[in-house]
Amino acid sequence: MAYRSEDPTHRTQGPFTVPTLRGGWLTRGAEGRFSAYLMRDGEVLRWTEGTDGRWSGPVSLGGGGLQPILAVGQGADRYVHLVGLRPVEGEEDHVELMHSTQFQTGRPNVEWRSIQHSNGKSFKWTGNPSVTVDSEGRAYVFTKNGGGGLSVRAQKSGGGWHPWWDLKGGGTDPSPVAVTNGAGLVELYTATAKGLVRYVQEEPGGKPVRQDVVPAAVTLGSLAAVTGPSGHATLFYLDKEGRVCVWSPDRSPETTPFVEAVGTGPLAATRCRIDGFECTVLAQQSADGRLALAAYPAEQETAGAKWTETGAPQGTVATTLTQGLDGGLVAMTVAGGPTGPVLLTMRQQADADGFQLGGWHTVA
Repeated sequence: MAYRSEDPTHRTQGPFTVPTLRGGWLTRGAEGRFSAYLMRDGEVLRWTEGTDGRWSGPVSLGGGGLQPILAVGQGADRYVHLVGLRPVEGEEDHVELMHSTQFQTGRPNVEWRSIQHSNGKSFKWTGNPSVTVDSEGRAYVFTKNGGGGLSVRAQKSGGGWHPWWDLKGGGTDPSPVAVTNGAGLVELYTATAKGLVRYVQEEPGGKPVRQDVVPAAVTLGSLAAVTGPSGHATLFYLDKEGRVCVWSPDRSPETTPFVEAVGTGPLAATRCRIDGFECTVLAQQSADGRLALAAYPAEQETAGAKWTETGAPQGTVATTLTQGLDGGLVAMTVAGGPTGPVLLTMRQQADADGFQLGGWHTVA
C-alpha cells in the first residue's frame, strides 16, 4: 500500500507512543476552559481544565478498540467532534471511521457511531482523517481513499449523514488538512507529487469542488492551515529544500517561501493577539527536539518571522496551538513516556509587551 511506512496502525505495542493527532485536539469551551484529547489503548482520553486553572483527568470517552489515530474539530457552537478508526467487528482486516461529539466542557460525549468508510470495507489504513465544522455546525470528515484520491462525508442539517462523496484525485497526501473559512464554508488542502490541491465549497452544505493543481515541491505530511482575519485560509507546508512556504489562494495564487524550517516534522498554526494586533503563530519541533515558535502579523508574510525554541528537548512530540478567551496563545504538546503520555501546556503572558511566553506546565 502507498505510504505504508506512515501507517500508525503498525506501531509496536509497549510503552506509550505518541498517537497520530489531527486538528485542534486542545479545545476551548464557551466558558473559556480547555479540554485535551489523546488516544491510548484503543480509547480516547480527555483532560479538563477546572475553573481554578488546574487540570483533572484523564477520563475515558470510550471508543472500543480505536486505532492510534484521532482527528478533532470544533465549530463556532463549541461542540467538539471526535473521529477515529476502528477495525470492523469480525473483520479485523477492514476498518471503519467512528464519530462522537462532546457538547459541553467536562461533560460525557455521545455514543460512538460508525460513519463507515468511503471504500466500504477498507484496508486497515488509507490515510489519516481530518475534520472541520461549517458555520451551521455540520461536521465534514475527509479521508484519503483506497484509490489514492479523497472522499468526504458530511452531516445533514436535520441530523444524520450524507453518503460519502468522492472528490476524485490520486496520489494524495495521506494527511490532508481541513479548515473552515470566514464565510463558514469548508476548504480542504492536500498535496501530490505535482503540487498543491485545494477543494472548496461553492455554497453552504455543498460538495467541495476540486481546483487546479498549483505546482510545488511539497513534503507530504507537513501541511497546516489557519483562517486569517480577512476570512481567507492560509496554508503552510515544507518544501523539498527545508523551507516553510505559504499559500493563500484567495490572497495570492502563487506559493511563497517564508522562513527556513527548524526541523523536518509537521507544522502547527493558529492566530493570537500580540500587543493588540492579530498575529499568526507557527510551531515545529526543532532538530534538537525542542518546540520552536514563530509569530508574525497575520496575513503579512513580507514581515518575516524568527523562530524561538522553548522547553527541554523531547522525543517525538505532537503539538497543537489555539487561543484563550483573551486572544493569547495557548500551546500543548505531548511526548511519549515509559508509563504514559507527558502532556505539557504553555501560555502567552498576559499584559506583557511583545510575544512573551510563560513556562511549560505539566498536565499529565
